[in-house]
Amino acid sequence: MKHIINATVENQPGVLARVVSLFSGRGYNIDTLNVGPSADPMLSKMTITLNGEANVIEQVTKQLNKLIDVIKVVELTSIEHLERELILIEVAAPKGKRSEIVELAALFDAAIVGVRERSLTLQYVGTHAQVEDFVKLLRPYTIFDLSRSGLIAVARGD
Repeated sequence: MKHIINATVENQPGVLARVVSLFSGRGYNIDTLNVGPSADPMLSKMTITLNGEANVIEQVTKQLNKLIDVIKVVELTSIEHLERELILIEVAAPKGKRSEIVELAALFDAAIVGVRERSLTLQYVGTHAQVEDFVKLLRPYTIFDLSRSGLIAVARGD
C-alpha cells in the first residue's frame, strides 16, 4: 500500500541525508521525495511516499520522530489530505497529430509551455492517479522527455 509521510524538519545542512539514511539503512525504498521551504524560513517540509505494510510505516515514522532535526511527522495516508504532482512532458507533435494533443491537453486543463517544430511540451498538475492517466494517454504520441516533481501533500482540516 502507498503511504504518504509529511515531515517538518529544521532547514539545516545534512538533514535530508539523515532522513534518507534512516530509510535506506532499513531497506525501505522511497518512491518520491519532495523537500522545500515552509511558511517559516527556519523549517522545511518533506513529503515522502513509499510502499509498505502499515506496521512497518508506523515503525519508520517513530524512528523518524527520534531524529533531532525532525520537528513533526504526520502519516497522511489515512487522514483527509490534498495531494498534487507536477509533470512536464515533451511529446512528438507532427502536423497531423498536433490538434489531437492540444485537445487532450485542454481536456486535462494542461498548459502548453513549449512549442517546437516537431514537439509540444505540456505542463500538468494533478493527483498521482490523474498524472498517470495523462501520461498513459500521451504514450501513443511518442514521449521525448518526462519530468515529474514527486508528490506534495498537506493535511486538511484540524
